[in-house]
Amino acid sequence: MLKEPVKDYEFKKTMSVDELVTQMEEAWGFTAGKLAVGVNILERMIQTPNCIKFLSFTGNLVATGTRGVFKELVKKKLVDVVITTCGTLDHDIARCWRNYYKGSFVMNDAKLHREGVNRLGNVLVPNDSYGTIIEEKMQALLQNLWKEGKKEVSGRELCREIGLRCCNENSILYWAARNNVSVYVPGITDGAVGYQTWLFSQDHDFKLNLLKDEGELSDLVFTAKKTGALIVGGGISKHHTIWWNQFKEGLDYVVYVSTADEWDGSLSGARPREAVSWGKISEKAKRIMVEGDASVILPLMTSALLSRLR
Repeated sequence: MLKEPVKDYEFKKTMSVDELVTQMEEAWGFTAGKLAVGVNILERMIQTPNCIKFLSFTGNLVATGTRGVFKELVKKKLVDVVITTCGTLDHDIARCWRNYYKGSFVMNDAKLHREGVNRLGNVLVPNDSYGTIIEEKMQALLQNLWKEGKKEVSGRELCREIGLRCCNENSILYWAARNNVSVYVPGITDGAVGYQTWLFSQDHDFKLNLLKDEGELSDLVFTAKKTGALIVGGGISKHHTIWWNQFKEGLDYVVYVSTADEWDGSLSGARPREAVSWGKISEKAKRIMVEGDASVILPLMTSALLSRLR
């Protein structure tokens, strides 16, 4: 105790984001200190040899400009595995071809519904920018796979085909496919892509083999020497990441970013220390939870991280 004093921020005419984040470690300042520690952990995770790096996040963020953060991490091959929700597939495809728009948290939702506009927080998603374009792209993809004789695919294989055939260079899935970053969506039926796949199966003997995905994850963690994860938000993508890592005695590096509380006992709000009790995070792991809005926190952390890694 009482070894490191709190220091004030010092600003200069030109200052990089990394310099600001580095000062956060000395300024401390509640969440600022955690953010700085989180960047340090991610840097160490990426530089550790033979460390399998997981990126877990929820699909809502892909409807915002934060999509560019995830794309950059995958494009620069800073992660090996992505575990996410079906919403990521939906928004990633849709935003390759259509625009989403800025809105407000307080709007006339009945009027929006009548005008064919969906509201995701303060983001506006017209029907033509979502369901229509996803249906068009997915049905064409599934028809082509069928004609090529592919009557059964795993979730990862489907994500790869989506990235290669339905997306452009603005896409997370495009760069994942290009860089052989595996994308797993354990709840793939919970969204437009899953629905379109089910719809196609009603007229075709087409199967989606999710158990093959689980076999691949099993092989991955049982052979890994070290694992680490950046886990953004909660839900199924968070749990699937930590669930599989319990079989190698837990994650060695982990950074949580979330707004969820732990008082209700939810997985989304559970802190890293709780996962230690389950063996999903190692007792010796470098770990931190940064409480706050990922659309603010992640651009800061990623900018600082990329500066250091260059």
